Amino acid sequence: MHDLFIEIWESVRRNKVRTCLTGLAVAWGIFMLIVLLGAGNGLMNAFLSDSGEFASNTMMVGGGYTSKPYDGLKQGRRIALTDHDADLLKTGPLADRIDLVSSSVSRSGYTMTYGRRYFNNVTLNGTFPGDIEMNRVKMDAGRFINDKDISEKRKVIIITHLHAKNFLTGGTDYDKLLGQKVKVGNLSFTIIGVRHGMENEDDRDLYVPYTTIKSIFGLNDEVAGITFSFHGLTNEAESDAFENEVRTTLNTAHRAAPDDRRAVWIWNRFKQNLQMNKGRSILLTALWIIGLFTLVSGIVGVSNIMLITVKERTHEFGIRKALGARPGSILKLIVTESVLITAFFGYVGMLLGMIACQILDMTVGQSRMEMFGQSIKMLDNPTVGLGTAIGATVVLIVAGTIAGIFPAMQAAKVKPIEALRAE
Repeated sequence: MHDLFIEIWESVRRNKVRTCLTGLAVAWGIFMLIVLLGAGNGLMNAFLSDSGEFASNTMMVGGGYTSKPYDGLKQGRRIALTDHDADLLKTGPLADRIDLVSSSVSRSGYTMTYGRRYFNNVTLNGTFPGDIEMNRVKMDAGRFINDKDISEKRKVIIITHLHAKNFLTGGTDYDKLLGQKVKVGNLSFTIIGVRHGMENEDDRDLYVPYTTIKSIFGLNDEVAGITFSFHGLTNEAESDAFENEVRTTLNTAHRAAPDDRRAVWIWNRFKQNLQMNKGRSILLTALWIIGLFTLVSGIVGVSNIMLITVKERTHEFGIRKALGARPGSILKLIVTESVLITAFFGYVGMLLGMIACQILDMTVGQSRMEMFGQSIKMLDNPTVGLGTAIGATVVLIVAGTIAGIFPAMQAAKVKPIEALRAE
């Protein structure tokens, strides 16, 4: 094995410029593959983070307007969801697949004050304890609404970390605000928690117990929307079927056509999640294909240089075979040289690609762009994982082997007599 590597080194040393130029093509190919995959991951991560986090096995429903006459009633009738609809989802025909149900009501346009600091145009959202799980509310301090807050109609409130940071003059010791009073309009609430707000937009939503906001404003049983989680679905077809069942159940309760899609609107987060995963797979597949085609150009260069090497060493191979060398040893020599050249320059390209991804993360990954009135992150963690690196390694080894097989077979077929006659 030592002699084999010495021979390969001598061959490379005699053709340094040619080998380096060919290796550069390989390095560039793997470099582009890593950077493209990293950028693709960063793009998808940014989209997911800016779209907000939520449990994928949830749906949101709200009232709309009927689009067709039904049961003697005209079209264009407003459908208002109520607490009865939330109870219907909990105990009705779909109860065996539904886990948590949370209604919500809201009131907007208030000013929240804490000492001399204030926020204009905040929104009071009345909700239930299950909302923390279904909308994956991240608490930075304190707690979320609990069942006792609901039953006792407590005047407690959860603010965002953006509010808290302002109240603390830029500080982040949010625990200092727990138990403190804030005023929303003319109403006084006790802070029980600080949630992590969405920094890509002006997040001014405040959470209070559902029963509290109902009691304060004397609201009837109408709700702004209902969110519920479910289980047992595995694909898009099952999701569509379950969504239709939900629509039929609610439409029927309000004397609307069971198939009227406008009477009740449904935001199917499970289906959205499936579609996003499908889109991500398509994007990454496309990036792999583009990167691999770039890599192929380098591999072709390796194959070409090995063919030239074989032609230049035809006389040498003839002497080897005349002295008893087997075709397999010549085959092994050429393939090993091809793999080593590909692997060495490939790893150089991979290392540079990983460094480029880190640079992307520190530059483009920290910047935002304005779109439709919102600040959107361009890239989020544009890096590749260990699995991708291992996959690229396998591609390199296979590609290096393939690049050397044809030239090696040509060398192994050299006849000693013809080779000895070659100049």
